[in-house]
Amino acid sequence: MAIERIAILDYGSQYTQLIARRIREQNVYSEILPFGTAAEKLRADLPAGIILSGGPDSVFEPGAPGIDEGIFSLGVPVLGICYGMQLMSRTLGGEVAKGETREYGKTEIEAQPGNDLFTGMPARFTVWMSHGDRVERIPAGFKVSATSANCPYAAIRDEARRFYALQFHPEVAHTQFGSQIISNFLFKVCGCAGSWKMEDWIAATVENLRKTIGGDEVVLGLSGGVDSSVVAVLLHKAIGRRLHCIFVDNGLLRHGEAREVEEMFSKRLGLDLHVARAAQRFYAALRGVEEPEEKRKIIGREFINVFAEEARKFRSCRFLAQGTIYPDVIESSSAKKGPSQTIKSHHNVGGLPPDLKFELVEPLRDLFKDEVRAVGRALGMAAELLDRQPFPGPGLGVRVLGEVTEEKVKLLQQADLRVQEEIRKLPDYKSIWQTFAVLLPVRSVGVMGDQRTYEWTCAVRSVDSVDAMTADWTRIPYDTLATISNRIINEVRGINRVVYDISSKPPATIEWE
Repeated sequence: MAIERIAILDYGSQYTQLIARRIREQNVYSEILPFGTAAEKLRADLPAGIILSGGPDSVFEPGAPGIDEGIFSLGVPVLGICYGMQLMSRTLGGEVAKGETREYGKTEIEAQPGNDLFTGMPARFTVWMSHGDRVERIPAGFKVSATSANCPYAAIRDEARRFYALQFHPEVAHTQFGSQIISNFLFKVCGCAGSWKMEDWIAATVENLRKTIGGDEVVLGLSGGVDSSVVAVLLHKAIGRRLHCIFVDNGLLRHGEAREVEEMFSKRLGLDLHVARAAQRFYAALRGVEEPEEKRKIIGREFINVFAEEARKFRSCRFLAQGTIYPDVIESSSAKKGPSQTIKSHHNVGGLPPDLKFELVEPLRDLFKDEVRAVGRALGMAAELLDRQPFPGPGLGVRVLGEVTEEKVKLLQQADLRVQEEIRKLPDYKSIWQTFAVLLPVRSVGVMGDQRTYEWTCAVRSVDSVDAMTADWTRIPYDTLATISNRIINEVRGINRVVYDISSKPPATIEWE
């Protein structure tokens, strides 16, 4: 089943994922591809249009990311943004030079009349610039579409070939009429119908999964979180009982979570679920370890070891499925053209032993969390499952700061249970991205009754977000915070102080470790 789509060639911009979001919000499917994607690969399944994203490089740098020039001969519209504009101009015979003045931030541009991309917009509006280099001479056949005080070619176009380029970022909220510019490209230039629905994506994905997997079997590490759960139901729809789900009970889950996963997936949804009970194994491996990244690596390693032992029981499985989503790809993987800083390590089953030579299946890797939930809803999954808040792969192992012990985990489980019970009473609970408790390696003096106490401190963290790329702390009502604090201190023996985290991401991360 062919889906009308826009292909985005990724040149490393921090905003590339926003381009994809802005397009999908207008009911047109978009996919992000490596910048080196060959023209012939695109020709085989021709997109309605192509966007060249921005990026941090200069076209003058040795080894700067380039483009297959055949892409400009495919006969489809092309939109270059920032670096994409400079690359397009240079490739098609224009000139790019180092800018005398770096232009960064909000800038007013003056649009020229007669440009389809700016239809319905005033002659002057504010955009978000982010560039050092700039186009000095436009290629033959191009016209000027807009200028700014420091940029004579803030936007250019070649209407005959349907090539458009912008020196600013229409995908960010700081650009006025940015969504309108993208809309004009989609509907006026590319002729998109705007009829894409999540049901279309599901149908195409199921068809593709059946074609890829054939008559083989798939093994999946099921955590019970939204991502792996949606992957499980999606694969179950595609191949039925040839999907084998492995649930590793590592002792680092939320209160009662292991039991809930078994009830939901095995008994209610009818999936082939296999449970590995390995809590003591994880506690032993974590004994004496305090450094956050080392804890993540240990939990990841033990998860892989336990998962591998279970997976070996399925000798006929050819494929391994994972619930990777787009923010995981951004934060955890290296950039397509070089190394990037590791923000944190996500544990997955990508480092399996050599004897387990699975082929990887990641059907959600181009979706954002809200889109994954939309897939789940379209698949008829229960709201109680889809509305579950995100939970880190290493579980409570990164919410017990410092050394992780069984005693501390059970303490945190009880504190977090009170947090969850109270936060669910809020009328806007579903709009909160994530709320949880963190056990700090800090003891403080308290007084309970006539007794002096010297016990642990619990932090409560709650954030609002759309896709976990950025987040702001939730303004929870004081009465709710008071109730949470009162319940934890009075009902959880071992904690005598509760604090509330009011840090945003960035500069903080959502998790403490």
